[in-house]
Amino acid sequence: MTTLAAFNQFTSELKEQETLMPVLFVGHGSPMNGIEDNEFSRTWKAMGKQIPTPAAVLVISAHWLSQGTRITAMDFPQTIHDFGGFPKELYEVQYKAPGNPALAKETSLLLTSALVEMDHDWGLDHGAWTVVRHMYPEANIPVLQLSIDYTKGPQYHYDLAKELYSLRKKGVLIIGSGNMVHNLRMVAWDKLNESEYGYDWALQINNKFKELIGNGHHDSLIRYESLGKEALLAIPTPEHYWPLLYTLGLKGGKDAISFFNDKAVGGSLTMTSVKIG
Repeated sequence: MTTLAAFNQFTSELKEQETLMPVLFVGHGSPMNGIEDNEFSRTWKAMGKQIPTPAAVLVISAHWLSQGTRITAMDFPQTIHDFGGFPKELYEVQYKAPGNPALAKETSLLLTSALVEMDHDWGLDHGAWTVVRHMYPEANIPVLQLSIDYTKGPQYHYDLAKELYSLRKKGVLIIGSGNMVHNLRMVAWDKLNESEYGYDWALQINNKFKELIGNGHHDSLIRYESLGKEALLAIPTPEHYWPLLYTLGLKGGKDAISFFNDKAVGGSLTMTSVKIG
């Protein structure tokens, strides 16, 4: 079967729309944001009402790393509680959004740079459901997750995202979920309840990231290790940063950029989020 024939067989029947769907990078922060009514979750809820209603949501989460690339392809993805030490209430959450196996296959065929495997075991981890359940509380919009291949580098992830661009034309909301500044080893746990607290280095590099994003200097963001010691403190491991690169890779030439939830928490984390389009 030719690639075109395979594509036609598995088409999700999503039609191109007049309005190009925005792309989001969301700083998801603590899993507790999934059940708390706070400034971050309220902004997610408002964002769900502000942007066009999507035909489906595709999340690239910091919490699904794999060798190779995988995409959830089940009818109803499970809610994954991939954390420990939180209140019972958080573990009882079930976000019962449907999946979309046909869209999963269509997406895999778009990603010509990767051999994408259909996954029936994962589901929606907390990088996905803690955000999406506030945006779409009725769980009536299909939600899929695309894994991050941990064997690849930043340029690969940025370039791979570009192959997803046509999904924006079909009303698919693509969300990168992580945190720009994410150093759990340096968290000031006694400051977590303060409305905003960031170490000088965290605020400095977060502002630098925003400047580079706003000016379209993606090459510098891909080569973040060259941005100095502050960047290395912000990104001790890259999994929470990679979703930002997927979001940036999906930017079109005419897309506007705005920031939301632009705050630091616990000294060494930032919730800064980006809307493109």
